Amino acid sequence: MALHGTPVGGGATVTLIRGAELVAAPWKNGGGVTREVAAVPQGAGLDTFVWRVSVADVAQAGPFSRFAGIDRTLVLLSGAGMLLDEADGAQGVKTHALTQALDVARFTGEAHIDARLVDGATRDFNLMVRRDAARGEVDVWRGAGQRTLSEDVVLLYCAQGAVRITPGEARALPLEAGDTLRIDTPSALSCRVEGEGALLAVSIRYAQP
Repeated sequence: MALHGTPVGGGATVTLIRGAELVAAPWKNGGGVTREVAAVPQGAGLDTFVWRVSVADVAQAGPFSRFAGIDRTLVLLSGAGMLLDEADGAQGVKTHALTQALDVARFTGEAHIDARLVDGATRDFNLMVRRDAARGEVDVWRGAGQRTLSEDVVLLYCAQGAVRITPGEARALPLEAGDTLRIDTPSALSCRVEGEGALLAVSIRYAQP
């Protein structure tokens, strides 16, 4: 089932992104691979995106690349986890511990981050937002419920299990782990979630001109 910009009422459109169709791009340093889920503008490079959502397989410890002007959110998806040591000036080192599935870390792209793997490779979910152009948040949704979506863009990434999502006037859409439903301009759009899986709900709001 392919959905690309399908209207669901109230001016909102949905796009279904299957995890199995994401393309893996190896890191230059050989430390892992990244699969881009979505970005604006589409196909933008790392120095030109407004926001970017991706999934990374991290195979070895090491420093994170730095991205000036970017706010980052990282969520552990699988593996024993990692410890992110952030140099904190006069305060020493602040450690973000991602040791349980769906643990969340938030930090700036300018931060000096050194990653330590707890016990082998991990997979993580990564939101990057250019702070002068947009704001982004990641929330963890577990289980069934009814939500109202009101940001400029919402992405619902199935992190665990399976769910069925009914956005607006559309039929229910099944998502398995790794799948994403992207909803553009969901102005007060009602969204029903069924199933026992867990979703990462990414909300993007663009800066006003």
